[in-house]
Amino acid sequence: MKKLLLTTTLAFALTGPAFAAGTHKGGHDDDHAAMAKEMMIGMPGDPAKVTRTIEVTMRETDNGEMLFEPRSLDFVQGETIRFNVINNGELEHEFVIDTMMGNAEHKEAMAKMDMEHDDPNSVRLDPGASGEVVWTFSNTGSFEFACLIPGHYESGMHGPIMVGEQMAQAEVEYTTGTIKKIDTEAGKVTIIHGPLFALDMPAMTMVFRADEGMIAKMSEGQEIEFVADRVNGKLTVTALK
Repeated sequence: MKKLLLTTTLAFALTGPAFAAGTHKGGHDDDHAAMAKEMMIGMPGDPAKVTRTIEVTMRETDNGEMLFEPRSLDFVQGETIRFNVINNGELEHEFVIDTMMGNAEHKEAMAKMDMEHDDPNSVRLDPGASGEVVWTFSNTGSFEFACLIPGHYESGMHGPIMVGEQMAQAEVEYTTGTIKKIDTEAGKVTIIHGPLFALDMPAMTMVFRADEGMIAKMSEGQEIEFVADRVNGKLTVTALK
């Protein structure tokens, strides 16, 4: 009987569900629920498919506030974003994107023991350092970016992320153009283009911003169809056929 029970127990152990250990430094293992939260906000993005690059700075103020700039983020479902994160402060900070509940749980755990995240949805930086997160926002909803180092969230280091539905294909108007010049180092491309109706601009030759992944698909003299928009006040190529 003892031999039969041991065999049965071993069989259950071999056939039971297995969950991979997490990658938070300091022994903070991911469980099945934490993995589900990651899927709620999206998934690690392919750098070759980046649609926009956004610069995020972290710093402290003279009155003790800690903050991110920009203070809020808005995306469209399906966008792959490269976050260029810069720590302009005098303290160590981190940039973490997750559900609000996920951030609250991590913040509570870190209050007991400061753990350094080593996940694709986060980056932790010393003063003066920079890093990046590439992320695909595959689901709509309200999410959050935050610094979960003890005391930093309470000092103002958090902000909302809103992910809306994609526009119908018919609503996106592509403009034809020819690439005249590419300045890879400056992240700029000069395009001889037709009217940009969405921006109420006539046909002309203009300089646009474009991220590294977009520029990698371009060559001088190439005829393209593209979408442009104002991103942080700069004319930017946001989509390319």
